[in-house]
Amino acid sequence: MRLRTLTALAGALTLSLVTGCAQGDSTGASANTVTYWLWDANQLPAYEACAKGFEKENPGLRVKITQLGWSDYWTKLTAGFIAGTQPDVFTDHIQKFGQFADLKVLEPLDDLDIKDSDYQPGLAANWIGQDGHRYGAPKDWDTVALFYNDKMAKDAGLTAEQLNNLAWNPKDGGTFEKAIAHLTVDKNGKRGDEPGFDRNNVKVYGLATNGGGFADGQTQWSMFTGSAGWSYTDKARWGTKYQYDSKTFQSVVGWYFGLAKKGYLAPFSDYNIQSNQATTQVAAGKAATAFDGAWMISTYDGYKGRDIKSAPTPVGPTGKRATMMNGLADSITKASKNKAGARKWVAYLASDKCQTIVGRAGVVFPATPAGTEAAIASYKKKGIDVSAFTEPVDDKKAFRTFSYPITNYAADVQALMQPAMEDIYGNGRSVSSLDQTNDQINLILDQ
Repeated sequence: MRLRTLTALAGALTLSLVTGCAQGDSTGASANTVTYWLWDANQLPAYEACAKGFEKENPGLRVKITQLGWSDYWTKLTAGFIAGTQPDVFTDHIQKFGQFADLKVLEPLDDLDIKDSDYQPGLAANWIGQDGHRYGAPKDWDTVALFYNDKMAKDAGLTAEQLNNLAWNPKDGGTFEKAIAHLTVDKNGKRGDEPGFDRNNVKVYGLATNGGGFADGQTQWSMFTGSAGWSYTDKARWGTKYQYDSKTFQSVVGWYFGLAKKGYLAPFSDYNIQSNQATTQVAAGKAATAFDGAWMISTYDGYKGRDIKSAPTPVGPTGKRATMMNGLADSITKASKNKAGARKWVAYLASDKCQTIVGRAGVVFPATPAGTEAAIASYKKKGIDVSAFTEPVDDKKAFRTFSYPITNYAADVQALMQPAMEDIYGNGRSVSSLDQTNDQINLILDQ
């Protein structure tokens, strides 16, 4: 299966290899240079500052940083693994980790002495491969919360206290659905819960859309499936069977996408990953609320004329709130040309020295507690309340946090689930169709 996957990647990336070379070689030719790739432009200045501190502590070593957009980043990285132009160190995503580990393109990091207790709970453990080796050093973390337009909420008569205490269920949607309905306004000024509401001609949707959610639903439906007690796979890490055929999962997904049929959730046709994500809809005043991740806090806060605040995810049937808690890591490539320097750089990236620098930038929550506190303080200075994102880490009794599904063949799973979820959302296909999709996915995992 490994050969099949690598061969398929090579075929798909022939053009990328050609165009990627035109952008210049980012691998670095000097043995004194450590090349490092990341995708988030907002974090680039913070890591440039970390690089200066690192170079002072390690005379003779230089860090060369390359920032690429999300899509280009993964295309060029995968092409680099094939062509031998990969960086020494790169920002890794848990969704990609399983495949990279399976292809043996990552360098073990066991000698860096990464301890679970040095980071926010669960972050370090996620980067242990099935072979027992570590392949990532914790970098940062994020959770999901509900962003809302404060003026629209006040115009609808909804207080911050009400939005902070919403609850939902898959039968009637609970107070969450009532709030979303009331925030929805049609072209004639009728709200979603008023007689005469025209669901086919909506001016402002109560809830923005981030699409069908692929296979994880991080900022779409995961907070609902999580608070209903459902889990992606049969085990927290390296599961062998997915559970998209669960009646619990399907009832939640059916209810969630049903909000679009009622006119409360923006339709699938409104979503475009390049130009019209949930944040864009809120910025344009076309949606009153949006579920989104902590990495978007500064973006929502930066919209002029929009007073955007945040509330925690709603309480579900289990009596708990839920959110995915994702964490990025820094990984070293197996074919790194400067492994000694790369190890020093990754160790520095994972330390409080760098993570407090990143935290003070106020664009992300670093993985260490000290880094997290620095970020909270930075947001506070900007007048931003981030408690909706930090409470899930601090209050395990009220919140259930869970990771991205960590399994083999993640790309194959997404390739099957993405069109299946979009078909349910956009075309009204029955949620029971996920039984067949789940069988196909588990057949792949059995290989």
